[in-house]
Parts: sequence; structure tokens; C-alpha cells
Amino acid sequence: MIHPIGFSIHESLIVKEIPHKKKLLAHIIPGKLDTYIFTTSDAYNKDYQESYFAITCKKGGWDCFRHYEILANGCIPLFTDIEKIPENIMTFFPKKLIQETNQLFLQISNGKIVDYDEICKKYISLLLDHTRTYLTTKSMAQYILTQTGILSIKNVLFLSDETSPDYLRCLTLTGFKDLLGKDCHDFLKVPHIYEDYSDDISMLYGKGINYTKKVDASKYVNILNITENIKSHFYDVVICGSIHRGFPLKELVYEYYKPSEIIILCGEDEHECEWKNTTSHFFLREYK
Repeated sequence: MIHPIGFSIHESLIVKEIPHKKKLLAHIIPGKLDTYIFTTSDAYNKDYQESYFAITCKKGGWDCFRHYEILANGCIPLFTDIEKIPENIMTFFPKKLIQETNQLFLQISNGKIVDYDEICKKYISLLLDHTRTYLTTKSMAQYILTQTGILSIKNVLFLSDETSPDYLRCLTLTGFKDLLGKDCHDFLKVPHIYEDYSDDISMLYGKGINYTKKVDASKYVNILNITENIKSHFYDVVICGSIHRGFPLKELVYEYYKPSEIIILCGEDEHECEWKNTTSHFFLREYK
């Protein structure tokens, strides 16, 4: 069973109200490395908050964490070629609204609309409402559980074969910790999603900006009996956080769980894994 999935953003990063605007366009231009001047999340987010629009585009895949950062900061993504996104990719993203705001930017840049504050803020309000409703880490976790068709899910096992940053895995796991707290067991522990992570986040991919240290440390459970938990069917569902990065305990999981109780995530730009004939729930970010 194949399902689309996308990136998401932690609800704490979504601005409470539309920020004061100082400029039409944010500083960062994707692919132009000399514009990548921000080294902290505060400075990075502030630039989007002070701007009406920010340029974004397809990166390795159509889905890109930058799209969600722009939205969360009360800024409008100026998304080139958005109309070319395949139907099954970024299904939660407000594509139609962004097509409208792309046209709005053209009218502003061509001088056809001079006083644009009110109309831009109208769109920003709509986009913020959409982000809060559909694009948070918690709402994405809830969507995944709903797709299983299992009516009552309390305990979840979230498996990772290695713990280096992976946006889809890290964001989705954060959502499950938001949703279920200690009832979501992450094995292996993904340390940088927890607030007590003590290493330098700037050494992580993307300088660790906006996806690290969002989970209260008290929500972590040190699992001492993972094998027995699986054998006793303690968990209602088991999630493989990244099929490309490995599925630990796979044989044991499939011995004690039905395929319909197993969820597999694929957050890669390109994927060669076997998914078309799977009977488990397979969530593809770049679903072509």
C-alpha cells in the first residue's frame, strides 16, 4: 500500500502572528552560495520573517525543508515551476495558493501593484492557517497512523539503523514524540532531536537549523527489552524510519507483525528500493 508523504515543521517554529515586514524578498537565493550567510536559526528565520516573499525551488527532489521554513516564518514561498510538481508529490502543500502568490509577485515586480501590504498579508494569513493545520510534524504523524486503518494505536516502535540527520526520518519521529510522547519508542535513539543534545548542532547537516532539539528529553525511553517487546506484540505498529538507511530487526518484526502493522518511510530524492509490490504501508516522499 503506497502513500504519499512530505516534510513537515515543528509547531513551535510557526509564528503566532504575521511579523513586521521590511523588504519584498528574502536574502537567500537557492543555489547562490554567497547568499547563505546565516549561521544560526534565529538569524535565518528572522530574514524570512522580515520578508514578504522568499525564493524556493526544487532541490534534489521537489519536496524541500526550505519550503516549510518559509511558510512557518510568515513568508510567502516564491516557488518556481510549482505547476510542474507531480500530483502525488507534496500532496499536503498549498500548491494552488502558491500559484496565485507567484502571479501576485509578478504583478508587484512589474509595478502593476504598488501598495501590496494588505493583499500579501491576506495570503500569509491563509498560508499560516494551512501550515498549522496540515504541515506540522504532529499532523504528519497523525496522518501516517490514520492511513494504517488501525482504529486504536497507543504504542509505536520507530526503528533507525543509524542516526545521522535525515529530514523525513527526524521530522516524522519528532511528530510521533509530540503525538505519543513516551509511548513512541525510538530505537536506535536519534539524539539530535532531543533538547538535551549537547554536541554542536552546527556540525550537523544544514547546520542543524530548525529540525534539531525539538523534543523534551523526558519523552525518551531507554528500551532494555526490545526483542521481547516485539515478540509480545507490545507495539501496535512498527515504523522503519528510513528504508535506505536500513531496517534493523526486520526479520523479527515480520515474524511477529502483519504487513498491515508495519510502516516504511522513504525520504530520498531518488529511490531504488522495492516498494511497488509491498503489502506493508509504504510512505514515499518523491512518489512518481
